[in-house]
Amino acid sequence: MLEATDISALDTLKEQVLEANLELVRQGLVLFTFGNASGIDRQRGLVVIKPSGVDYSALAPADMVVTDLDGKVIDSRLRPSSDLATHLLLYKEFPGIGGVVHTHSEYATAWAQAGLEIPAYGTTHADYFYGPVPVTEELTAEEIGGDYVHNTGIAIARRFQGLDPHAIPAVLVAGHAPFCWGKTPHDAAHHAAVLETVARMAYFTATLRQSCSGVSQALLDRHYFRKHGASATYGQEK
Repeated sequence: MLEATDISALDTLKEQVLEANLELVRQGLVLFTFGNASGIDRQRGLVVIKPSGVDYSALAPADMVVTDLDGKVIDSRLRPSSDLATHLLLYKEFPGIGGVVHTHSEYATAWAQAGLEIPAYGTTHADYFYGPVPVTEELTAEEIGGDYVHNTGIAIARRFQGLDPHAIPAVLVAGHAPFCWGKTPHDAAHHAAVLETVARMAYFTATLRQSCSGVSQALLDRHYFRKHGASATYGQEK
């Protein structure tokens, strides 16, 4: 049974997760009931996620579904998002993240369907992603026929072996669509919006000049590290 302090903390997280979901709508990243956002309370080991198949315009904080890290529903009258198992796997594999977003945004999904990573063509990309946005391998027939949603998370984790999920907070699932993450649900939604813009720019760049080799390492470093890390200079001092 949840204690009063647990309920208070989860109410706050429910509001944050709802706001992240609504941000996906405001940014034009979802259609109908596509997509979902979640957040995690690591102290309590609980995840809050959008309910499955509910129209965004009808959502309220109380509709957000609370589960444990094994997917057991702790608090809800609704079923959780059908992508829950992928979110849970990412929270387990990437312990520093606090929010996950999944969309079928047009341009990022086009790259995923093509099975192509998004190259780092310029400084807009470099401000958020320290290198190409990777694409997973296609799932096997056995993986699809088994625990498909969980196996999607495994494919993402497998692709990030040797990569820093904080430096590249997004992935394209081959034949499917993107997942993004961040320190909070808001950060994850922010990254999803930027990813779609970057994907659109990359599409036009590749169309205009197929031989484009992308941003130089020096420029990638300059733009990424001005916004990230101990020596970041972007914005105001905190």
